[in-house]
Amino acid sequence: MTAVPGSIFIGAGDSAQHLLLKRANRHGLIAGATGTGKTVTLRILAEGFAANGVPVLLTDVKGDLATMTQAGELRPAFLKRATQIGLQDYTARAFPGVFWDVFGKLGHPVRTTISEMGPLLLAELLGLNETQEGVLSVAFAAADDNGMLLLDLKDLRAMLGFIADNAADISREYGNVSKASIGAIQRRLLGLEREGGEVFFGEPALDIQDLMRVDSDGIGHVNVLDATRLMQETKLYSAFLLWLLSELFEELPEVGDPDKPCFVLFLDEAHLLFDKTAEALQEKIEQVVRLIRSKGVGVYFCTQSPTDIPDEVLGQLGNRFQHALRAFTPRDQKTVNAAATTFRANPAFDVKAVITQLGVGEALVSTLDEKGSPTMVERTLIRPPCSLLGSLSEAERKRLLAGSEFSGRYDEPADRESAFEKLQQRAERAAREAPASEERETRETARKPARRGRARQSVLEAMTKSVVRSLGSSLGRQLARGLLGSLLKR
Repeated sequence: MTAVPGSIFIGAGDSAQHLLLKRANRHGLIAGATGTGKTVTLRILAEGFAANGVPVLLTDVKGDLATMTQAGELRPAFLKRATQIGLQDYTARAFPGVFWDVFGKLGHPVRTTISEMGPLLLAELLGLNETQEGVLSVAFAAADDNGMLLLDLKDLRAMLGFIADNAADISREYGNVSKASIGAIQRRLLGLEREGGEVFFGEPALDIQDLMRVDSDGIGHVNVLDATRLMQETKLYSAFLLWLLSELFEELPEVGDPDKPCFVLFLDEAHLLFDKTAEALQEKIEQVVRLIRSKGVGVYFCTQSPTDIPDEVLGQLGNRFQHALRAFTPRDQKTVNAAATTFRANPAFDVKAVITQLGVGEALVSTLDEKGSPTMVERTLIRPPCSLLGSLSEAERKRLLAGSEFSGRYDEPADRESAFEKLQQRAERAAREAPASEERETRETARKPARRGRARQSVLEAMTKSVVRSLGSSLGRQLARGLLGSLLKR
């Protein structure tokens, strides 16, 4: 088999199957029942992208993708498969990798700030209604106007608490707010915090460019995000995914269909994401997936059945790799029928029948051709991987993390001055000045006739009084802080 320039070799059946790099940003689907070889297909695609200088990010749900950093074993079965499909010069090799973990246990921590997420995305994530979203936007605006940095969940909760205490004054400045809406937002934030949002929001925030590196030999970095725990925390996983896609969309320039993607994201066990995600959030993910391909970013979903993916997302996945499905029940048969109809038919075989007959490491493959049209589906033996299958030892993971170029950059949270610290400083100053101020007021009251009212206190004065009242509460805990991003970025 002769290598085709500008493509990734997938495998072969009656003919060799390739994924064209210039069409790889049109997204893809890897589907099939458990144990049919989906993860190996994901792996050989990731290897192909990295070898062609395209950095990738893999969500490692089962803990078996970190070994892409290790050279594989030339097993007899792999050598036999290579010979069968005409894969010349098959060798074992490792790929440069970086480990990430939102919880900071099995990789470098992944963080972003509340301000980087922004009020619109945060409202989508929390499932807020229009009124609640408006109140959240007021909190961001009030913080920005008064130089108060919103970096983590406690920052935002503090600002919401201030708004609740001074709803009348805030309403006059920014529009009507209600304590009921603030309470609803606070409850949603509490749910996100319990899932781990407290570790995701903070500093140092991840620079998206650090996911898009290549080594000195031009090999794309394989970023492995440990998701063994993350996938159990649906809201937090949604927060990470929504932030990542949106950040890529905003930071990268429009490139249309480049000769190869600038970045590819693989989402393993994607059904776990869509099973419990709110409909509004699914719509947001669908919207970003649709738009992000023009930035040269490809998104590949790996799941058990095509029906696990919402139709609006499924319709955008141009490159398909379908492993075996079982048809033991009427529901299974319906799934097989649905999968078969997504392919461009091949007169040489019955797609519906073949889906249930595929062996391990065998798949129905249809990719986009030069014109962007789906190729006729082919029954394909998937090529063997070059990297090591299995799990990475704890000792090896620690060694790689210690030698990572990001070691020490993201590992320890930063504690910088932000919204609460400034409010606390003002409160302490007000507390020190309060006795003298009260004494002056007493003397002035004794000398002057009573006035019919008083000037309305400013938002900043109200904020100071609110913080004085809140001293000693949970808001007094020390917070992890950093820089405020662009409030109106989104």
